Amino acid sequence: MAEVDRMVAANEEWAQQAPAELPARPARAVAVVACMDARMDVYRILGLAPGDAHVIRNAGGVVTDDTLRSLTISQHLLGTREVVLVHHTRCGMQGTDEAAFLAQVEQATGARPDWAVQGFADVEEDVRESVRQLRACPYLLSDDVRGTVYDVDTGRLREIEDPAAPHR
Repeated sequence: MAEVDRMVAANEEWAQQAPAELPARPARAVAVVACMDARMDVYRILGLAPGDAHVIRNAGGVVTDDTLRSLTISQHLLGTREVVLVHHTRCGMQGTDEAAFLAQVEQATGARPDWAVQGFADVEEDVRESVRQLRACPYLLSDDVRGTVYDVDTGRLREIEDPAAPHR
């Protein structure tokens, strides 16, 4: 059985107990930007239930144009005001060589991506930079942005402070 077939079957069980008629606006008025890493169950890590938050995930949990687009929609149309970043230890993006990765993709496919890979050397500094980017974004209504690092070995989340990134 293919994995997608297993997922569709599991959905039948979920549908029997899925919450009904949740509003589009997140109940806790928060958006989460997190890495797509399969070891992170963002809902459990943050104590969230369906309907509580918008969860935006990508490789590294980095701030991309699409992240900004999604957060802008989340705030302007759907009422979120807080943003929490969830990066993590032992991330696959940590130490990724952008030029080498782009060359690898080009060699394998014949096409070179026109987007930035956004690998990083230090997870804490990457969180700080992401917080700075979001606080400086002119499209967002709120600069209430906090950054965290999830430890995939202990399950603990720790907040990353950045004295150089004052609220606007």
